[in-house]
Amino acid sequence: MIKWFESIYEGSEDVKVYFAPGRVNLIGEHTDYNGGHVFPCALELGTYGAVRPRKDNVLRFYSMNFSENGVITSSLDEVSHLDDNIHHKKDDWAKYPKGVLWAFAQKFKKGLINRGMDILYYGDIPNGSGLSSSASIEVLTAYIIRDMFDIDISLKDISLLCQYAENKYVGVNCGIMDQFAVALGKKDHAILLNTASLEYEYAPLKLKNSKIIIANTNKRRGLEDSKYNERRSECEEALRRLQTVINIDTLGDITKEEFEDIKDVIVEDVLIRRARHAVRENQRTIEAIEALKSDDMERFGRLMNESHLSLRDDYEVTGLHLDALVEAAWKQAGLIGARMTGAGFGGCTVNIVNENYVEAFIDNVGKIYMDMTGLKADFYVVESGGGPVIL
Repeated sequence: MIKWFESIYEGSEDVKVYFAPGRVNLIGEHTDYNGGHVFPCALELGTYGAVRPRKDNVLRFYSMNFSENGVITSSLDEVSHLDDNIHHKKDDWAKYPKGVLWAFAQKFKKGLINRGMDILYYGDIPNGSGLSSSASIEVLTAYIIRDMFDIDISLKDISLLCQYAENKYVGVNCGIMDQFAVALGKKDHAILLNTASLEYEYAPLKLKNSKIIIANTNKRRGLEDSKYNERRSECEEALRRLQTVINIDTLGDITKEEFEDIKDVIVEDVLIRRARHAVRENQRTIEAIEALKSDDMERFGRLMNESHLSLRDDYEVTGLHLDALVEAAWKQAGLIGARMTGAGFGGCTVNIVNENYVEAFIDNVGKIYMDMTGLKADFYVVESGGGPVIL
């Protein structure tokens, strides 16, 4: 990182290097903005940042992953005075770190960040894959700012600030899961998070003789260009109609039995299906951690499979490429469970596979996927990681 920094900016004196992880969600998809539970873990894959403070208020951003964009230059004055609810697409990838700086300016007293900086980023998370490259760079930037300017902000509040930046500056109406999992990741653990209350617990990832394999469809998707916000608004409308007959704050507040009793008040079939997914996925997530705690990997895998079917049929966020990968995985010996992970519409699947079958799984699924789609899938055998650190 230091050598790369020197190649882009002059010198390397006073440069510090930081890291923030990506994340994979094992189960609990599209529940985080519906007041439900999620079960992500941080990864050893992530985003690195080399940073040097400046004596003026100039901000310079450079990404090794988007070198064609060159150095993107801004200033503290420009960032702090931008309006919210404007989607700053002209900034390309730099909208994420700029959004975090903007959020600090909104949430903290003026003058707290009193110097500019030169930052070089490099990520080994596949971009647009659904492993939270955006949350990773956001949390990394916030962690850098906390350290550089000695700001009193907890990791939990960093996650909330980064969510605010993505909602208001970037224009993606995301829930809290991604930023929370990245900021509060713990090695060898996943996080059971109640997104309504932000209560959470760490659960040891006791996968016995199994490995987590992430399969990338290599079909890129961007949240702003997907139907992510549409799905959220559909759930909000379904909730509004349910609230006319039951006292609830979120779809995560009701059981699947209660939902079945009152679902007809929603009327439209498509809204019923969206809400049904949110309700049942929340229940699946709670059941999944119970299975993990009791070392019942067969049950855990079955719940993963059911999650994918619900995302395919009720939430309709999978599509040809994700379905092809998952359906190929389901046919393989040694598979515990497989499902799409992330927002959907492309991106990745997460698979739990017996360690004795990993090589055969990757070969077989890769071949089937290529035959079905004409695309080459990439596979990553991953380990859980910790939260942001200074290297």
